[in-house]
Amino acid sequence: MASPQIFTPREMIEKLVAFDTTSRLSNLALIEFVESYLASHGVSSLRVMNEDGTKANLFATLGDEAAPGGIVLSGHTDVVPVEGQDWSSDPFSIVEKDGKLFGRGTSDMKSFIAVALAHVPAFLKGGPKVPVHLALSYDEEVGCLGVRPMIESIVRTMPRPRVVIVGEPSSMKVVNAHKGIQSYNTKVTGLEFHSSQTHLGVSAIQYAAELISFLMTLAAEMRERGDASGRFSPPYTTINVGTIRGGTALNIIAKSCSFLWEYRSLPDADPSEIITRFNAYAEEEVLPRMRAVFPGARIETAARAQSPGLAALDGDPGETLVMKLAQCNSAEAVSYNTEAGLFQLADIPTVVCGPGDIAQAHKPDEFIELSQIAECETFMGRLAGFVSGRPI
Repeated sequence: MASPQIFTPREMIEKLVAFDTTSRLSNLALIEFVESYLASHGVSSLRVMNEDGTKANLFATLGDEAAPGGIVLSGHTDVVPVEGQDWSSDPFSIVEKDGKLFGRGTSDMKSFIAVALAHVPAFLKGGPKVPVHLALSYDEEVGCLGVRPMIESIVRTMPRPRVVIVGEPSSMKVVNAHKGIQSYNTKVTGLEFHSSQTHLGVSAIQYAAELISFLMTLAAEMRERGDASGRFSPPYTTINVGTIRGGTALNIIAKSCSFLWEYRSLPDADPSEIITRFNAYAEEEVLPRMRAVFPGARIETAARAQSPGLAALDGDPGETLVMKLAQCNSAEAVSYNTEAGLFQLADIPTVVCGPGDIAQAHKPDEFIELSQIAECETFMGRLAGFVSGRPI
């Protein structure tokens, strides 16, 4: 048998960042590397593939996979695109400068995965009394899509874990609540006509503007409702219109217009309220006026991504354990979304805790502080001690 592969956390970060796993691309090269690395330590892995076989989740257990109360270390392998961004160096090659490592995915979120993988020998040393499960997913950045079949497999085939730790960048603080996200593409179809004959045409841009105005009215209402918990920033459900495209020329009444929009709801809010009210306004208030001129007018709204929020579970033993590992006295709430809500939806206690700052995510010259990597190493060292039976 070949000797076990050994990597420092820094070396493992360099390895993982070097794989271009932008969401539109395959992640299989990275998955194969991790499989080979784990196999060198005698650890088998399970792939959960996407439909066309171009991407995979990876699940592996260090210790007895049949033992209850395991700890899941979860992270997504995909990253956002770098096209159109002004990088100072190759995004897929680590550069160290001023106490920081620069590269796509350093903060979001390959450093967490790398530190966890580098600690595999420590987790295995002496035979873990509590199993550590590694759960690597694909397509998180495009709607938390890939992790869903892996969660189904976990629920169906293994004992309920004690806690899932999703290692999104939280500056190694423990996060027990975050907002949900719903995103949509709305397409408005009207009737083209000469711009001098506005009474004969149906402007898709005009009616799209009415729909967007309604969304802004809902956004103002959400601000007024606020956040009863007082934990989120901003302290309310938010609505944003990200892009709008429509029209052909200045002197043509626009036949089509589409816009992408989203809302990020507080975890205790009804996630269907905004889309239900939007659809009702479109069908009952806007569409009849369009069809009074052109019966073939349409307003079509399609869901793009939907991921639930994470709700705080006060006193949960899994959260208490992670608080001890991170040496935190209190948990926090954040406004970004993660895969944690999906694990919680499957009745698995889940928190977010990982190195790096979310403010660096998705930006050119993304980086992580070396001090954050060191803090994550300390966290994993404490976890290795805990699973081997030592007190924290």
